[in-house]
Amino acid sequence: SEGGKVVGVDTTKGAIDCDKLGMVVAGHASHLADMAGFRLPMESVALQALVSEPIKPCMDIVVMANTVHGYLSQSDKGEMVIGGGTDGFNNYTQRGSFHHVEETVRALNETFPILSRLKMLRQWGGIVDVTGDRSPILSKTPVEGVFVNCGWGTGGFKAIPGSGFAMAELMAKGASPLTDEFSMYRFREGKFIDESVAAGVAH
Repeated sequence: SEGGKVVGVDTTKGAIDCDKLGMVVAGHASHLADMAGFRLPMESVALQALVSEPIKPCMDIVVMANTVHGYLSQSDKGEMVIGGGTDGFNNYTQRGSFHHVEETVRALNETFPILSRLKMLRQWGGIVDVTGDRSPILSKTPVEGVFVNCGWGTGGFKAIPGSGFAMAELMAKGASPLTDEFSMYRFREGKFIDESVAAGVAH
């Protein structure tokens, strides 16, 4: 930036000039914001998942079991896709931990005993960003021309398509009634969004 206004982005493929920049980078938003010279009010944590060996179709829905803290669905290839909550500490680790996998599988075995007979094929971890009130940020930033869409935590894929329209309007017009409540400045102003339970996940 020059004089507090964005002028472009330096990438591994070279420099790209721009007047406006939309930053939509999931769990790495805090890191990129720091590179741009401002701080975001959120934390990054790992979210782990794993898949079983493929079996014949037995589940055509996604089951979210918040009581035992896990979710389960079946892929088109027949693998049972299993996940739970985020790690209990901030990190950028993109590998699973045995403790987390064991706890998630134990919990889901209570709900679906059939899982106890399956072999697990692979596990991984992805980085998610979580705000203090568990609602996302769609906002202008202290750098003029830089806009941010982040803080979706573990539920982004369900709502991000709709947020694309809001983000497009915010960037094109400089304001959008769809993003007013989701400003990054709400944390400084004490205007939190009290909807953390609406996520359906106890993060």
